Amino acid sequence: MNIIDIINKTKKSLELNEEEINWLVKGFTDGEIPDYQMSAWLMAVCLNGLTEKETFALTAAMRDSGDVLRLNIPFTADKHSTGGVGDKTSLIIGPIVAACGVCMAKMSGRGLGHTGGTIDKLESIEGYRTDLPINEFENILAQTGFSIISQTGELCPADKKMYALRNATGTVDSIPLICASIMSKKLAMNADCLVLDVKYGSGAFMKNKKDAEKLAELMEKVGRSAGKKCKAVVTDMNSPLGKNIGNALEVKEAVEVLQGKVKGTLYDVCIELAADILELADKSSKEECIKLAENAVASGKALDILRETIKLHGGNEKICDDVTLLPQPLLKYEIRATKDMKILGFNCEELGMTSLLLGAGRLTQNDKIDMSAGIIMNCEIGDQLAADDVIMTLYSTVCSDFSDAAVRALNAVKFKITEKPSYT
Repeated sequence: MNIIDIINKTKKSLELNEEEINWLVKGFTDGEIPDYQMSAWLMAVCLNGLTEKETFALTAAMRDSGDVLRLNIPFTADKHSTGGVGDKTSLIIGPIVAACGVCMAKMSGRGLGHTGGTIDKLESIEGYRTDLPINEFENILAQTGFSIISQTGELCPADKKMYALRNATGTVDSIPLICASIMSKKLAMNADCLVLDVKYGSGAFMKNKKDAEKLAELMEKVGRSAGKKCKAVVTDMNSPLGKNIGNALEVKEAVEVLQGKVKGTLYDVCIELAADILELADKSSKEECIKLAENAVASGKALDILRETIKLHGGNEKICDDVTLLPQPLLKYEIRATKDMKILGFNCEELGMTSLLLGAGRLTQNDKIDMSAGIIMNCEIGDQLAADDVIMTLYSTVCSDFSDAAVRALNAVKFKITEKPSYT
């Protein structure tokens, strides 16, 4: 078996067998296959794709390149989102599911580029620790049924190496490679049931619904082939999910949802996804699971779960009662309508990049984040605004000159002028 034969087979759209894929993944992870040869194979995959059988084998090989988590918990659930702008659903869904008697054990990553990371959001809470040993993770799960920690270095080392190489060689946009990357990490978490939130639109990696549906279908098949209860749903990311973008701002909004103060699209998506998890966990029918999820919020049980989980992670749990204890921005800038207008849409990726300019994100892994920075949207698609109404408010502590961010933010808004002409 040699790498040249494997590259040539994929280049000619000939199916690799499981043994060849295992050899390829192990050789690259161990450093025996150099980057330039792996890059050639990845490009062949981008051009010609992989069969479902090959994708299943690749995912399993990447999963098995490191540890597979085996928690001392009878039944666990996990949820994954393919990323977007303002997506704080894990902070809401986890407590809801736990309040309904299903343990939600999750490892998450940090944000890079225009998409935010759940770990960054949690670390905006004073004292909150995300880098926990597995035994402490298990203890928290046993007490509250919900915990999110940062990804350990022992899980899926093959994916870490392959993702870095794909990023550097323009081989990211391949549905089989995206699927294998996501699902290898999720399967290494070894949860009994898994809900996948595959987003499409201007703020998502998948820009159109058709590609998102292809990815969702493939990910669901991979999960089921690995013996997991798995459901993939496709959701819209052409608007920010909720009104708040930025770390502490998103935690604030998540708390307000669990307090019962915020409804709308964010609440609806979280209830729907939580109900999907509960249904996979055999709690009841989908309709009854929706009611269970809604009651978890209305009764305050989900908020209690979040409060106790934050405390056990070393964080200031009082933010669940007083969101002003989260990092507060020193500066703000309001973007207002210059004329009467109707909001037609948003470029969510540009809104995410605006948030990054304000200090809420990072371009490299070593960039420091301003936890207070971000955007609060004051309107939604379809809203009619009068002249001088606020479109959005920009917040920061580190950015004193809002001019560049304001221009970028306004350019991300699609609108039409509705001002009536004047006649003399």
